[in-house]
Amino acid sequence: MRQNGEKTEEFDVVVVGGGPAGSGTAGLLRLEGYRVLLLEREKFPRYHIGESLITGIWPTIERLGLRERLEAVGFQRKRGGTLLWGAGGEPWRFDFKDSGRHEYAFQVRRADFDALLLDHVRRLGVRVVESATVKEPVLDGDRVTGVRYQPRGEDTVTQVRARMVVDASGQQRWLGRHFDMVDWHEDLRNIAAWSYYQDCGRHEAPYDGNIVIENRPHGWLWFIPFSDGLTGIGYVTPTAELTASGLSPERMLDTQIAESSEVRKLTEGARRVDVYRTARDWSYTCARFSGPGWALVGDAAAFIDPLLSTGVTLAMRGASTLARAVHEALTEPAKERDALQAYEDSYRDFLGGLLGFVRFFYDQTRSRSEYHEGAQAVVDPEQEFPAHIDFVTLVSGLARGDEAIEPAGTPSSSHRSPA
Repeated sequence: MRQNGEKTEEFDVVVVGGGPAGSGTAGLLRLEGYRVLLLEREKFPRYHIGESLITGIWPTIERLGLRERLEAVGFQRKRGGTLLWGAGGEPWRFDFKDSGRHEYAFQVRRADFDALLLDHVRRLGVRVVESATVKEPVLDGDRVTGVRYQPRGEDTVTQVRARMVVDASGQQRWLGRHFDMVDWHEDLRNIAAWSYYQDCGRHEAPYDGNIVIENRPHGWLWFIPFSDGLTGIGYVTPTAELTASGLSPERMLDTQIAESSEVRKLTEGARRVDVYRTARDWSYTCARFSGPGWALVGDAAAFIDPLLSTGVTLAMRGASTLARAVHEALTEPAKERDALQAYEDSYRDFLGGLLGFVRFFYDQTRSRSEYHEGAQAVVDPEQEFPAHIDFVTLVSGLARGDEAIEPAGTPSSSHRSPA
């Protein structure tokens, strides 16, 4: 209907952003029977960095009922990582299977992976509007009660009323910027430069799909092999180091590859087949993750340095935890504040453990056993498991209790608002 010259709509939940955090949250709430609108500013598929997944994605993927479709795509299986890192000077490896739960994740082209997720939640019954610019939140006092958005190419602004608004807008940080809540981690103000290469070497099977991470004097290189024969290679360094070097980001990447050890061997005879790309200032946390009628999830809430490839897993873990909290809040409105606070506390605790370990891991003078013990201090302070197992658990993005996976169900009608 139209009101005051605007088109108006009503949903139980509005999700802003169609990446893994937004699609995951929207899909899980749809499986609970809620009417969900997802607004995405881009038209999928679209390019995105963050291509090396870890096995912490699986609990949410399985709750969504998406594993079979994901397996069928043919993404490169990633069984762990090969590291040239720390004291010793020799490559070493970790295997996801050592966690005892999942043997592999994938190296993915995010355009394909994210489009698959978005298509899946659309099939579940989420209403998806792409190429939609979200103008502003709708407020009633201090409560967010909806959003205003405008589809690209249309003159009409639509006002959506909703019982809950979820910001999953990624590094756009829609509500974080609106409420001025973004706090940067000054010690992790980095820049990355990367591109894509053909004819790179591979490690022997079954480790040919491993990510390779190689430390450099002032940063680190990543090497991500894809199933189509391409390889993504990038370099991360503090922004101050780039400035001091006097190099362009493109020249910096070329120089670091040429002066490396493991990555240089794997790129002998390779050729670059794409443009150079860059990103800056990655690590931040919003001061709040929730408030009356709203919540943040994924990169909209926080982003941790990509050293451990945690981005998509954090998005999907957050989506799973938030969907449970929103379900509780909508079922029993009097419990909204407590439910959202419990979500925020849980998410911050998991983020905090990872962030602390990233800072610990950046000390390249430590031995492999010290990295293992550092991970144990985060995930298993009682030392119930060997330290190297705890290391795999942490870099897999897993936590104790993740074995219990809820199957995807048939959308019920018990929580739907009247049409």
